[in-house]
Amino acid sequence: MDDRLNQLRGPAKAKRHNARTIAALTGNPGCSRRAVLDAAGVDKVKLGEQLGFPGSFGQSRFALSRGNAFEAMLKADDCELLRSVLGASSSLAYQDLGASSVDDRHAQTVKAIAGARAALIDHPLLTLDVAGQTVYLEPDLVAYANQGRLQVVEIKSFAIVDDQADSAKVSAAAVQAAVYVLALRELLTRLGQDPMLVSHEVVLVCPENFSLSPKAVVLDVRKQLSTLRRQLSRLSSVSSLIAELPDFVSFDVTLEPAALVEALGHIEPRYAPECLSACELSVYCRHEAAGGTAVLGRTVREALGGIESVDEVLALAEGRQAPTEDQAESAALLQAALRLRNEALY
Repeated sequence: MDDRLNQLRGPAKAKRHNARTIAALTGNPGCSRRAVLDAAGVDKVKLGEQLGFPGSFGQSRFALSRGNAFEAMLKADDCELLRSVLGASSSLAYQDLGASSVDDRHAQTVKAIAGARAALIDHPLLTLDVAGQTVYLEPDLVAYANQGRLQVVEIKSFAIVDDQADSAKVSAAAVQAAVYVLALRELLTRLGQDPMLVSHEVVLVCPENFSLSPKAVVLDVRKQLSTLRRQLSRLSSVSSLIAELPDFVSFDVTLEPAALVEALGHIEPRYAPECLSACELSVYCRHEAAGGTAVLGRTVREALGGIESVDEVLALAEGRQAPTEDQAESAALLQAALRLRNEALY
């Protein structure tokens, strides 16, 4: 399988899964295209550019620099400032695993989590099973013991102004933190320990107002955990998806656009407008889905009961096409909607 994934990706270095990609993948579990591309580690930014559909996705350089500076400030001097924000004792042990190799970091993380119930653990390396593959997560977080329970701390650079923050950013941070909670719980399960020792309450640390002064808030991620488990269980096995691909298929970003379009055509996408804020290939998928009901959103697509084409929707609404038995209910609704629209306009 590793050889096949390397062949699909080409000579480029593999892009690793992280909490953001897992959150996006589980947010649209029916998209086989993203599942295969992420499993192969394909750089979807470069893929979109090669196809002629670059996406404006990701953080700006300013946001990245601000985030790195904020995190470095919090973690300086063995997390002295972060300890004060969390209300953690100055005697609490601190262990930074960030300088180790990947293999060593995972082994040290397992050892630290297994033996520590009162320690700040910086840069742990966690694993999570995603669609039949073991994914390594490299979070910039701190897991620490709070009242006998491990708790995830998520550091973000967006501001909390007058006790309010961007709801979309807070929601995304909660899902990412839930990924880490789930990975930590699975680790404790493998160690034969109670997974509930990992708290469902995570600490989100952000700048307050327009300064870099940190503010900590507690988020309950039980809802996000439940959704993650359900969506991960629904994801198709990547192995079975890849086995169905012809041997010649490759997503090497150095190939000609026509070859890449042909290769992508062998994997079923599931585009929705929400993809534009979560997937680097979404601009191409939107272009590909033009004329289909998918571009109108999941709610519309599901309400139309599987009618894939906008042209077919209009034909059914106007009575130019006889509906099949399965389309009868949707056709009646469409004709009623068209009648009401015409009455309102004319």
